[in-house]
Amino acid sequence: MTRLSDLLEKCRADIREIMPWDLAERMTENPELLILDVREPKEFEAMHISGSINVPRGVLESACEWDYEDTVPELVTAREREIVVVCRSGRRSAFAALTMQQLGYANAVSLRTGLRGWNDYDEPFLDGAGQTVDTDMADDFFLSKVRQDQRAPSARV
Repeated sequence: MTRLSDLLEKCRADIREIMPWDLAERMTENPELLILDVREPKEFEAMHISGSINVPRGVLESACEWDYEDTVPELVTAREREIVVVCRSGRRSAFAALTMQQLGYANAVSLRTGLRGWNDYDEPFLDGAGQTVDTDMADDFFLSKVRQDQRAPSARV
């Protein structure tokens, strides 16, 4: 049986990933950089990287094309731009970066550690109102919240 970790390993072999310090550097060096946050709108509203756009992973393919209700013009016209795809942990963004490559995006990469790593690197977040998010709030937001019933039977105590 193929597991998520297997799919992710295979995906990562076909994409490029960068680390949070690389993203911070790219943001300084390339003002045209597009940061694409593929988390759900509620997650994005809670906190996101300044200047990023939100396109949930579930609508990414149609957001990348003209003539769909989910079309995001800035994304459709960005096939030659440098794009860093981000999510909470780096898994959704890895799959999204692979999809974007398949759709003809020349320079889409994934943030390896996700926004948890961005937070660990002490980089700032904004909330939906454009206000800076408190560091302690960000730390709490990115803690794992796996419930006991979500754990494998052998891992339950």
